[in-house]
Amino acid sequence: VQLVESGGGLVQSGASLRLSCATSGIIFRFYTMGWYRQAPENERELVATRTSGGSTNYADSVKGRFTISRDNAKNTLYMQKNRLKPEDTAVYYCNAAWEKAEHWGQGTQVFVSS
Repeated sequence: VQLVESGGGLVQSGASLRLSCATSGIIFRFYTMGWYRQAPENERELVATRTSGGSTNYADSVKGRFTISRDNAKNTLYMQKNRLKPEDTAVYYCNAAWEKAEHWGQGTQVFVSS
């Protein structure tokens, strides 16, 4: 199983980024997919999830700015991040969960300068 995130980087406040998570080794369409993040000295926190049926859940801090989406044909998860803020600086992780199975990617760093 592999989950490989990409799209992170250094941007200024107010900019946009699109993260991708390419997966292999899982039946992607079955899984609830999600993005989590971890800032220095903080615990990992939920950013957004999208179920196999298309239901979404967002952290209050990103509602209206971030959009999670998935392409089941490409086995890929995305997150469009708009109006980025310095407090969005973190390592962003892709997560795949289905029944008792759970998988994580290695993370991609996002740094938002003020």
